[in-house]
Amino acid sequence: MKYDNYIFDLDGTLLDTLADLATSCNYALHKHGMPERTVDEVRLFVGNGVRKLILRAVPEGTENALAEDVLATFRQHYGQHSLDTTRPYDGIADMLKAMKSQGKGLAVVSNKFSQATESLIAHFFGDYIHVAIGENEAAGIRKKPAPDTVLEAMRRLGADAENTVYVGDSDVDIVTAKNCEIPCISVLWGFRSREFLLEHGATTFAETPSELLMI
Repeated sequence: MKYDNYIFDLDGTLLDTLADLATSCNYALHKHGMPERTVDEVRLFVGNGVRKLILRAVPEGTENALAEDVLATFRQHYGQHSLDTTRPYDGIADMLKAMKSQGKGLAVVSNKFSQATESLIAHFFGDYIHVAIGENEAAGIRKKPAPDTVLEAMRRLGADAENTVYVGDSDVDIVTAKNCEIPCISVLWGFRSREFLLEHGATTFAETPSELLMI
């Protein structure tokens, strides 16, 4: 491995969170009398934070105040059900363990709200990852693709751009890495296809977590 520091996206990269996100999304929609969405629709909605997820999921023309109510319901439900079916992808734990044993710096940045990000990382990867940064507008940290979360992770790791790589599964991750002037490895086990990622500028791919140990 030629990099000293690895900064990971969370949803679709380390954790398969799709089913729990879809369940909470549909719970919120149903509670407010709106049509539910399929899992495949939710797959396309995620990646830009939960507010954007809900704005994409509610019917077109929904008033902002009502969309905010749906978002609040989603946040409450997801806070209680984020671990119902969410699991690491096969091979993730072994990959992180190997990286940690080689002294690599490891961090996670996510557009998931901060408390959920920190809780999920502590629950699943607390032995390996101690820097986890989520959406936190109150702290003045803009969500991806703005560089803020990645730059903050690099600061906490004591990393610089020359020895750091970003690992993610979406077009948002590709743009985020570009905005931080660091390379991006796009994973193929997540929420987006190779074809989609190629169309959005991906250049380096990993088909399995173990491949990250060889790049």
